Amino acid sequence: MTHSYRQPGVVLTDRRFTVPLDHADPGGETIELYAREAVAGDKAGRDLPWLVYLQGGPGFGAHRFVGRQAWLGRALKEYRVLLLDQRGTGHSTPANRQTLPLRGGPAEQADYLTRFRADSIVRDCEAIRPRLTGGAPWTVLGQSFGGFCTVSYLSLAPEGLSTALITGGMPSLEAHADDVYRAAYPRIARKTAAHYARYPQDVERARRIADHLLGRKVTLPNGYRFTAEAFQSLGILLGGGDGSHRLHFLLEHAFVRTPRGHQLSDAFLEDVQSLLSYAGHPLYALLHEAIYAQDERPTAWAAERVRAEFPRFDAAKALAGDGPLPFTGETIHPWMFDCDPALRPLRETAELLAARTDWTPLYDSARLAANEVPAAAAVYHDDMYVDTAHSLATADAVRGLRTWVTDEFEHDGIRAGGPRVLDRLIAVARDEA
Repeated sequence: MTHSYRQPGVVLTDRRFTVPLDHADPGGETIELYAREAVAGDKAGRDLPWLVYLQGGPGFGAHRFVGRQAWLGRALKEYRVLLLDQRGTGHSTPANRQTLPLRGGPAEQADYLTRFRADSIVRDCEAIRPRLTGGAPWTVLGQSFGGFCTVSYLSLAPEGLSTALITGGMPSLEAHADDVYRAAYPRIARKTAAHYARYPQDVERARRIADHLLGRKVTLPNGYRFTAEAFQSLGILLGGGDGSHRLHFLLEHAFVRTPRGHQLSDAFLEDVQSLLSYAGHPLYALLHEAIYAQDERPTAWAAERVRAEFPRFDAAKALAGDGPLPFTGETIHPWMFDCDPALRPLRETAELLAARTDWTPLYDSARLAANEVPAAAAVYHDDMYVDTAHSLATADAVRGLRTWVTDEFEHDGIRAGGPRVLDRLIAVARDEA
């Protein structure tokens, strides 16, 4: 059953689909996918080409727009848009600490989650597409991890695509997770240095907060164990266009004077909790390193291991000197499964995924080299989340893919840039720019 309703200038329709859990076993267990269709109010009755949006992540449902926000307004000028909650996210069949025990123990849970990577998401799209388009190919817009999925789409089912648009999401075709994080830590350090250059008063604020956390046990309202390492991980904000400003505003109200002396304020702890908790997107923590796994090598907590090669990120060592505290970024660590109550029951499952050695390939280099689908990618210069050099190497490996390299935006350019980024990508794909 579908339900349609209106927002200003837009008609929205809730859609649900049943797809196989394992597309290699189409007669086996099924899961449900949710997607929201969006069409311009004055075009609702017209036969329009489809654009399917693949959200970044992994682990996030599609963005909930109000009206024609961000890039959606540009898309609605000519497309009927499908905002897909990828499997396990949003309103699709959930995968979290509450539902995963239905699968059995940690081993069964880990096996189940191997079917929640880009290859399965592509197969989901191909199962859905004929039901909506009558078999016609559609345009895919992939942001961040959604771009990874788009490159998998070009590898696995290019016949389903009329155009491929990628923003901030060109993956390395061959790099192991170790290589990804070895390239990432220097970028994180540059973003941290740029933040302190913009807000030098934050150097002392960050050191004071970290020192406070190193000396005592602090628990967030939801039970999260707030450690110095957890505080450093707030550097993930620095990958967004307004992230440095958001981090600054967060730090400026960290302490409050109380009868017991200065303490971290309730307001600060509440804001930190909303940023650190994985309750709403546990698959991000569980599968983040698995999105890079394609062979018999385990990921083995790559971000944690590689971090040891960059001792400047050690909070205690930083505080022993007089330099600024380094922040970290888009990295997942074992301690998160001890600190976060939404992840604690899944610690053993995460360990099994980190040790797994039977990952299947996500990309087909030969097929990409023979690509015939018009494709364009926005590559953000010095993107904190996705390595620029890796992105450009992959772009060179995809026949006919054109890039737009820009330093006007950070990783969230498709959101922060309003209609401009999508407008430019469409023009590039059509050889109009």
